[in-house]
Amino acid sequence: MRVRRPRKPVAHLEVTAFINVIVVLVPFLLSTAVFSRLSVLELSLPAQNSGVEQLKVNDLKLEVVIRPDALDVGDRIGGLIQHIPNNAQGYDLASLSTLMQQVKAKFPEAKAATVLAQPNTSYEVLVQVMDTVREGTPAPDVALAASAPAQVAAPARVELFPDISIGDAPISVAKK
Repeated sequence: MRVRRPRKPVAHLEVTAFINVIVVLVPFLLSTAVFSRLSVLELSLPAQNSGVEQLKVNDLKLEVVIRPDALDVGDRIGGLIQHIPNNAQGYDLASLSTLMQQVKAKFPEAKAATVLAQPNTSYEVLVQVMDTVREGTPAPDVALAASAPAQVAAPARVELFPDISIGDAPISVAKK
């Protein structure tokens, strides 16, 4: 006698929930990938020179050295431009910004600067100095402020030295 077996229905793969997740996830990932690139600051390490640099009169090799007690701003070829001692709150970034604007006025074509930090320099201080060197707020114009006192706007940022390289600060010899 023949045995009859009941036929089992073929199972179908249910992917509707998975497709719903992908539909929501893909636009989210694409939108965050676009905005994460805006917060990255491109840096380059200074290249090691194999020979003597060609000295140029109008060529600026700007260096900002972060020391524990001061900021030293100088030209790699010309030497120290200004020693900015710390104030009561810490590093005097306002004086650094003013000096950077004066240097930019003298060398308007220069875009490169090197920030040299000692190993114990905090990340926050390094970023603040880099931001100050990269862009600054111009000094307020007294005539403009008097003519439009009701109009208060955020001061525009001016580009100073956007191409920043970072490196280790040279070891300073203690004065006796």
